[in-house]
Amino acid sequence: MCGVCRSQLSRRGLLGALTAVGLAGCSENAATGRRQLVVVSDGQLSEMADASWAQITAQTPPVRDRSVQDRLARIGRPLVLAAERPDLNWSFTVLDSPDLNAFVLPNGRVGFFKGLLDLARSDDEVGSVLGHEIGHILARHPAERVSHQLAAQAGVTLAQLVMSSGDNAQYADEVGTALGLGAQFGVILPYARNHELEADRVGVGLMRKAGMDPAAVTFWERMARAARSDDRPPEVLSTHPADDRRIEELRAAVANV
Repeated sequence: MCGVCRSQLSRRGLLGALTAVGLAGCSENAATGRRQLVVVSDGQLSEMADASWAQITAQTPPVRDRSVQDRLARIGRPLVLAAERPDLNWSFTVLDSPDLNAFVLPNGRVGFFKGLLDLARSDDEVGSVLGHEIGHILARHPAERVSHQLAAQAGVTLAQLVMSSGDNAQYADEVGTALGLGAQFGVILPYARNHELEADRVGVGLMRKAGMDPAAVTFWERMARAARSDDRPPEVLSTHPADDRRIEELRAAVANV
């Protein structure tokens, strides 16, 4: 924002604009049944995801064994049908890395590391991970996370602007830093942890709908043992919930679906 424009906007006008953006971006998600703040479109995120995918595969290329790739695509196919999102160009790729990880991009591309595939003992266990990743998209978690970050940045900028025009202008930077940390630990990280639990629940429902056995509990128990490390941050500092909490909620999700 230019200096001239900044000086012409009143504090009340900035607050009103920020509130209007929040209200306009709130909508109810059919997959989760809750309202969420979304101020970016799926199309915008998909364009960004195409570039991200090119960078990821340049660093971690796909596994060359065609049978491995075909297996992942076969497991993912019924989940895609159950997701009922034909507008996305879904694809499933095994990446040549020993890491115990998987991810999904807003354009429907799922990356599944070879280490995680080797850890799974059945197609249903692989499907539990794919269901989780697809669940992120159905719940619009990528759009929500970007929207939260934009809203937090806007709030910090607004606070600094208000401070800079008052008697305590010298503290504007400190206030901005404090508010930024507050948004990170009080809003962004808790939402990220809830997103993981929510994607688990949506994924279990997808597996049931696709006629698959939601083997999520046994797989996540094994993965937690394999990935357990003393240097993992406490839950409050992490984007992921603690293993015990996650497994407990997965058990409840499987029992209730």
